[in-house]
Amino acid sequence: MTQAQFVQLSDGSAPVETKVFPKGRFDLFTVGGKTFGRATYEPGWKWSEHVGPQVGDTLCRVSHYGYVVSGACAVGFEDGSVAELRAGAFFHIPAIAHDSWVIGDAPYVSLHLDQPEDYAAAR
Repeated sequence: MTQAQFVQLSDGSAPVETKVFPKGRFDLFTVGGKTFGRATYEPGWKWSEHVGPQVGDTLCRVSHYGYVVSGACAVGFEDGSVAELRAGAFFHIPAIAHDSWVIGDAPYVSLHLDQPEDYAAAR
């Protein structure tokens, strides 16, 4: 047995779970016992409109650590402040109430690296 045989891979085509909502999806993958998430949102997607009703909340309250693969989105907080996440950025969004939405005409794709199974979970 070679050491390379111990490498575990996922090609991203077979998630272990998919959470589907209007204009978006959140795929979960498990590799080496660790769970990762991939968010894919179409233009016009907004958390408060397309995910919130399914989970029974008006704002997301989950912490996110991740990386933006493509596209852009905004994250808005109750105090009126807004942050923009664009392709190539690593991000941390704290577990304080926030909304988010796709910016522009391109789909937004991001990888979620810490506890993605909490995303879009019913409260």
